[in-house]
Amino acid sequence: MDPNDKVSSAPVASLSPSTAAWQQWIAEHGPRLVLFARQQSRSSEDAEDIVQDALVKLVEKLDAGEFVGGQEAWLPYLFTTIRRLSIDLGRRDDRRRRREDVVGGEAEIDQREAFHPWFESESSDDETRQLLEAGLKELPTKFAEVVVMKVWGERTFAEIGEALEISPNTAASRYRYGLEALKKKLSSARRKGDLSI
Repeated sequence: MDPNDKVSSAPVASLSPSTAAWQQWIAEHGPRLVLFARQQSRSSEDAEDIVQDALVKLVEKLDAGEFVGGQEAWLPYLFTTIRRLSIDLGRRDDRRRRREDVVGGEAEIDQREAFHPWFESESSDDETRQLLEAGLKELPTKFAEVVVMKVWGERTFAEIGEALEISPNTAASRYRYGLEALKKKLSSARRKGDLSI
């Protein structure tokens, strides 16, 4: 997915139609998937690994003829897979940390608080971007993941509900709650003078 990768920097004319179509699909949807994975994981490196693992699982299913649905089903499948892989990774990391704490004493972990930008924009509106990122990180995961899937993933509430194994109505109410919390954060920052909008 990195633009500096040799595969993605090859001239599109020299690629087979299926490879070019796949690269175009990844270029269009990759940033959304990485953003969702960042929200689900503890570091940007973990997020990129999770997205790569999810893409590999999709390709393996496609190659084996086991994938149900066409190309329009890829994104919902990947959102679900990213969420599950993130949960699994988090559990593995937690078990490993507990083992390390028992053996080597308590280790300090700064990675959770590390800043990893979610919005990659060169706009002059960095204040708003930073406040939104902070607001999303402060939201409970169940609300933040719905906001990310709806806004950046462009998923319907039915698709979000299916991916998160909740009802579409629950997805919609979590979305409304998440947006209201973000709106309050921005309004509060504007009143305090932290935001110059």
